[in-house]
Amino acid sequence: MKPLKKEQIKQEVFDLYDAYAHNKLARREFIEKLSLYAVGGITVASLMSFLMPNYSDTLIVSQNDPKLESGFIKYESPKGGGTIKGLLSKPKNVKGKLGGIVVVHENRGLNPYVEDTARRAALSGFITLAPDALSPLGGYPGNDDEGREMQRKRDRNEMLEDFIAAYEYLKNHKDCSGKIGVVGFCFGGWISNMMAVKVPDLSAAVPFYGSQPEENIDQINAPLMLQFAGLDERVNAGWPDYEKALKENNIEYKAYTYPNVNHGFHNTSTPRYDKEAAELAWSRTIEFFKKHLNA
Repeated sequence: MKPLKKEQIKQEVFDLYDAYAHNKLARREFIEKLSLYAVGGITVASLMSFLMPNYSDTLIVSQNDPKLESGFIKYESPKGGGTIKGLLSKPKNVKGKLGGIVVVHENRGLNPYVEDTARRAALSGFITLAPDALSPLGGYPGNDDEGREMQRKRDRNEMLEDFIAAYEYLKNHKDCSGKIGVVGFCFGGWISNMMAVKVPDLSAAVPFYGSQPEENIDQINAPLMLQFAGLDERVNAGWPDYEKALKENNIEYKAYTYPNVNHGFHNTSTPRYDKEAAELAWSRTIEFFKKHLNA
């Protein structure tokens, strides 16, 4: 059977996957509902294969890119989960100090896509740290399904402390200027919003399709760039109230909504990926960080 193409798949299938990926559907229920769309020669197995992440040939930056120094470090998160593993990346032959970026994963741990994203940001002239909030449970297990189950076992506010500790690690790194931003995706988008609330000296935050904080929004000092997917009704529902609070508190922000794309459109490893929207959103993100971290 030929591989499925994106245009063959109904939007309802992507909505089902979104519900499954965010723990709204158990795997058995997901497969049962998916079977309704296994018609016209399309099987449940082919739909599952199409929807699941593919890390083997979707990464953009090689793990051994000669222009980078990239490797795993460990740091302490006293208020969070103890010892946290993270991917630290920076351009080789650094001259002078660099702006720092904390790169925050989705709700399944530090998978290859997020590692790749951290390397991409480093190639743009930053020192980046991509922590694995699953470290206290043994780390990302090698597949996203198990990663989601593991992450559900952790308290999200403790994980928030893990990423705040990553900010502190970068702030004290010899190659970091002390100007630090955060970018995160899905769960990481929520973390990015919350770090803007919790970290007074944060220099910039870019939440990709992340849930919004509900209180203490007046404490945000960092400029925000918010990236939304046009078809993401779940996350977008909270944006009007958040925007109202940002305006009321005179907080600097830019918000972009990319039409006709799904939650997760930046993730290269799944068919939700939209190349045009992802590249535009990423170029905006890097320019935003250059403005606020390199000044």
